Amino acid sequence: MATKKKKEPVILITNDDGITAPGIKNLVEAVKELGKVVVVAPDKPQSGMGHAITIGEPLRMNKVDIFGNIEAWQTSGTPVDCVKLAVDKVLHRKPDICLSGINHGANHSINVIYSGTMSAAMEASIESIPSIGFSLLDFNIEADFTAARFYVYKIVSALLQQKMDKHLLLNVNIPAVNMDQIKGVKICKQAYAKYEEDFDERKDPQGKKYYWLTGKFINFDKGKDTDVWALKNNYVSVVPVQFDLTNYTLKKQLEKNKFLK
Repeated sequence: MATKKKKEPVILITNDDGITAPGIKNLVEAVKELGKVVVVAPDKPQSGMGHAITIGEPLRMNKVDIFGNIEAWQTSGTPVDCVKLAVDKVLHRKPDICLSGINHGANHSINVIYSGTMSAAMEASIESIPSIGFSLLDFNIEADFTAARFYVYKIVSALLQQKMDKHLLLNVNIPAVNMDQIKGVKICKQAYAKYEEDFDERKDPQGKKYYWLTGKFINFDKGKDTDVWALKNNYVSVVPVQFDLTNYTLKKQLEKNKFLK
């Protein structure tokens, strides 16, 4: 009896740095042999957009030839818009997995809240699509993605070989070091770390004030089980994330508070 051929997984790829960014090209290159890859990504950088969606104006989408024989579409929308459009207007179905990135720069600790990369992955998870956001700790347009490609393939291929939770959502960060310096993969928690921000006040030629957001990154979490620690010590950090923001410990405390009844 002939064995039934395993169905090729559909892999949706998006990002927040724009469809022409080196990071998304490297992401496509890393996983193109693992299934049918379809790219739907913003036509311009959308970093720091968080979970924004476009309302009040139309969305544009057109097919582009950027990744050889890989189907690719660019949109005028946000990373979250890209996921929504991909499912409804391009794939006409849910993909087997959604990959977002590879982001140029860190998305560890509090960055996950602001990140367009992670918000695209989170939108997929909300829609019951297993998803992963990938980031490389290097903002340079000429960053070396060799190690990132290796670990993207390693993680995605392993997950595709098993039954994934439909709400699987991983935040993966890769240190910007040579391949032989990376010690491996570490499953972590999100560090309590943030930017102590300030606004640099300046004046334009007309004498009107304008502001540049500046800040210093401070890590308040000194534990060795965090993403910040792992990356500082040359590990690839993998943080399981969820879109349920309920504080269950506080919920139990409030339920016992007679003044709130």
